[in-house]
Amino acid sequence: MNIFARNLKTAHMKRINEYKKIFKIEGEINLKELKTTYRGLVKEWHPDKFQDEEKKHEAGIISTKIIDGYHFLVSIAPETKESNLKEYASLTSESKIENFQHKSMLLEITFACGTTYEYFGVNQNLFTKFVNSGQRSNFAKRKLYNSFLYRKSKKAA
Repeated sequence: MNIFARNLKTAHMKRINEYKKIFKIEGEINLKELKTTYRGLVKEWHPDKFQDEEKKHEAGIISTKIIDGYHFLVSIAPETKESNLKEYASLTSESKIENFQHKSMLLEITFACGTTYEYFGVNQNLFTKFVNSGQRSNFAKRKLYNSFLYRKSKKAA
């Protein structure tokens, strides 16, 4: 892996670690603890608690980051992945790939049903092999779906 690719992978890990730091999480994510911490942080940083406009603006930025971080961490939590495993296995084995895009070690795959998943840490070399493979679904089954940290980013409409 070249330095550029390593830096991009590090950027995604930084995002995960930044969110974990906000919620004081070390190791695996526990949804019950995450929810408790989330509620406390949202109360602490709610913009309506502040009279000063500058503080209110700062609280708005922080609370947005808290909300984004919470939803992101819930989506990658082992409990979430486990509860969605049957649906994910069915989707990845039966649904065709409708669309995909790759940016900064992040591969986004949209399936024919409209559901989109993000795969973290997919380098340009592997993405090129994916694009050039004759059977993208088969390639993804072998090399992507269960090899990278993933999360559902959009549900089918």
